[in-house]
Amino acid sequence: MLDYRLVQALDAVLTQGGFEKAAQALNLTQSAVSRRIKQLEAQLGQMVLQRTTPPKATLAGQRLLHHYQQVRQMEAALGLSTADEKQSIRLAMNADSLATWVAEALLLPDHPGVRFDLVVEDQSVGLNRMKQGDVMACICASPEPVNGGAVVALGALRYRAVASPAFIQRYQLETAHPTQLATVPCLVFNEDDQLQHQYLRQYCGELPQHIHSCPSSEGFLKACLAGLGYGLLPELQMQQEFAEGRLVDLSPELYLDVPLFWHHWQTESPLLQQLRQQVQRVAAQTLRHL
Repeated sequence: MLDYRLVQALDAVLTQGGFEKAAQALNLTQSAVSRRIKQLEAQLGQMVLQRTTPPKATLAGQRLLHHYQQVRQMEAALGLSTADEKQSIRLAMNADSLATWVAEALLLPDHPGVRFDLVVEDQSVGLNRMKQGDVMACICASPEPVNGGAVVALGALRYRAVASPAFIQRYQLETAHPTQLATVPCLVFNEDDQLQHQYLRQYCGELPQHIHSCPSSEGFLKACLAGLGYGLLPELQMQQEFAEGRLVDLSPELYLDVPLFWHHWQTESPLLQQLRQQVQRVAAQTLRHL
């Protein structure tokens, strides 16, 4: 059986950034904390901590910490303990939500000590983190709940295909046939990002042939502004650029609405319930209605 005092030591080392501070937080000696980590690794038969500065969790350590957090959340949900103000909540979400509307939704004034561990995944694959038990909640495009989970519809992010005026002039897109858009440089977030492919299929029945990979929402926007390529960006992210004429909609009549859903485990603690309600409130004010 897992000794949660050992996992608590691992959590303290990582959150405090070292063995000495972890010992102070747990009111133990530094050698006692080190022994607990070694005992935990002996029980599991694998390393849970990279002895770097600051220390980092191995993959096994990350999963163990997530399990530890789930146990604490379940205890709080069952009234067996009080939700700890210093607990960590691990969430998966798409980069565009993080770059546009999610930050406000994570503000929990009643719980100032909560720490968020945000995992960025494309909206099409983020649910895998829930299935693997790696996160406590997830924002993604799938409406299907995982086993033991529940799902809430949040709304939709509206995307438009945009490019800089210089890019449009360089490739003479003002007068070009729609199929030419498939041959000019196209920006995609990563290999999981299929928005541009979906857009081109609808727009001209083609697929992009010249792709730049840009795995950063902010970098994606700057690449469009610089004229490196065209791409699909959320309306929320580029309102000022539109107003100033620094980005142009390549097809005002065509847009893509990407639905977003909040996935959570059915055994929610009061803290996670409050977080879900806050996320729903901000999403209702910000996202397109489904």
